[in-house]
Amino acid sequence: MQRASTTVVVVVGRETGGVLRALDRAANVRVLDLDDEAPPLDRAVEATRLAASAHIPYLVHDADPLAVVADAWVRFFDGEGPIGELEVAVTETRARLRTGAIELPDYYAVLDPETLDETRRHFWLGVVHRDVPARVVPVPSDPDALLSALGALTPGRWWSPADELLEGLDRAVPDQVGAGRS
Repeated sequence: MQRASTTVVVVVGRETGGVLRALDRAANVRVLDLDDEAPPLDRAVEATRLAASAHIPYLVHDADPLAVVADAWVRFFDGEGPIGELEVAVTETRARLRTGAIELPDYYAVLDPETLDETRRHFWLGVVHRDVPARVVPVPSDPDALLSALGALTPGRWWSPADELLEGLDRAVPDQVGAGRS
């Protein structure tokens, strides 16, 4: 639905907290400070609500609307998750995306993807990237690098509908996802 009049960037990776705190100094960037203890989908709902009323060029946060799906997908392929966890995560996330309670960001900034465990790296640079490559940007864990990346973001088509984006994740094999697709 894209209600926000700001460019929303979700930062994912290991060092999000420190990078976001340092990024808050930029004049054209607002960093959302959301409750780290709240469930991931609730954090994403709050971020979506705040983005709808933001009037600044960039709104940056770490309340990833796909966090529950990403975690379940990683556990599914690493053989660590309970049976049905991925299906439940996809169903819950899809339902909130359909109602507009959460929205995908304009861009994902993936901090230091080479430091992520292999399966998680494949989620961001495979599953999510294959949908719209220009909207997933690898960035070093450095506030200046992230600010530079914000200024270099390129427009492109919007994300696929939630049903298409999240369809068949149980068959999206980590080291093969995105192979042969642009």
